[in-house]
Amino acid sequence: MATTQRDYYEVLGVQRTAGEPEIKKAFRGLARSLHPDVSEEPNAEERFREVVEAYEVLSKRETRDLYDRYGHAGLRGGGFTPTSFDLGSLSDLFAAFFGDDLFGVSSRPRRARGGDVAAQIEIELAEAASGTKRKVPFPVTVPCSACRGNGAEPGTQPTTCPTCGGAGRLEHVSRTAFGEFIRSQTCARCGGSGRVVEHPCRECEGSGRVVEERTLEVEVPPGIHDGQQIRLSGEGHAGALGGRAGDLYVQVRIRPDPRFVRESNDIFSTVDLTMTQAALGTTVRVPTLDGETELEFEAGTQPGEIRILHGGGMPVLQGFGRGDQRVLVNVQVPRRLTEEQRTALEQFEQSAGDDTYRRDEGFFEKLKSAFR
Repeated sequence: MATTQRDYYEVLGVQRTAGEPEIKKAFRGLARSLHPDVSEEPNAEERFREVVEAYEVLSKRETRDLYDRYGHAGLRGGGFTPTSFDLGSLSDLFAAFFGDDLFGVSSRPRRARGGDVAAQIEIELAEAASGTKRKVPFPVTVPCSACRGNGAEPGTQPTTCPTCGGAGRLEHVSRTAFGEFIRSQTCARCGGSGRVVEHPCRECEGSGRVVEERTLEVEVPPGIHDGQQIRLSGEGHAGALGGRAGDLYVQVRIRPDPRFVRESNDIFSTVDLTMTQAALGTTVRVPTLDGETELEFEAGTQPGEIRILHGGGMPVLQGFGRGDQRVLVNVQVPRRLTEEQRTALEQFEQSAGDDTYRRDEGFFEKLKSAFR
């Protein structure tokens, strides 16, 4: 990742509200002017890589959403790493990003990038708080070991396509009163590869790739949110004709915890006190993300009161500090009474005065304070 950590929107010269066409247009213009093949600026290569990295983040919905919400730290926590590539020619770069050549026609067979792979894991809320590791199994296409990815039976080699001469495309020139028109299309015989496999490999049936089950250990960072993805670059499907592999995207789902409700980096929970416990005061154990802890409640604790455990919430993703845990007091009122209990309560009510039920802040005010 670029060390300058400049704002990606600033790098491309677009507004944060820019749409996909505007971002693509800005990248194409900057790439043409900064590519080391055409630029004479001393820092052209560094700036060019920065522009490519910015486009790679902003052109994909997942990484753009992550960047908009958490910045560079969020990208690191989400597993994003910029694509490693050989600068090569400017035409090759445009083919890799847009699937076309800079001038609309490819002069040689294209190394197609492999497809991305999606996987999903489930973790507990407590694991999301502490961070964890998970082994992720997934099916992926890899180069065939028998033919080493060229699709030909061992001992034989693919031959150059006689129809297109190895270009992978055919051009048809037509002359009109307005001049010459060139129409280019993929070679039907070789499918655009520029090669013909006369003796297909028996292991992969000539495709050059086979499917295998792979398992990778994925590190889940503390503070990750439900639905966020972790990207593992180059762990997806193998590319065609030696093209780079796609990426693996692991979506993290966090199982609901009946004890807590998460809101950003804060968590909310409740504690039940009996009517007498609230009136007389008590000490009870309440659950937290780090285990149980004792909370002391004074005599006269009212329903709806909020106890805040500072630093008891979720860690800030790839940052510092933690949110809070807010504990809402629920006072349980007895539903069934014996005659003796009813008599005792009636005697208490008769002896109670105005000072016994001193008015306090309203319930809704207490409830609102939980979200301040």
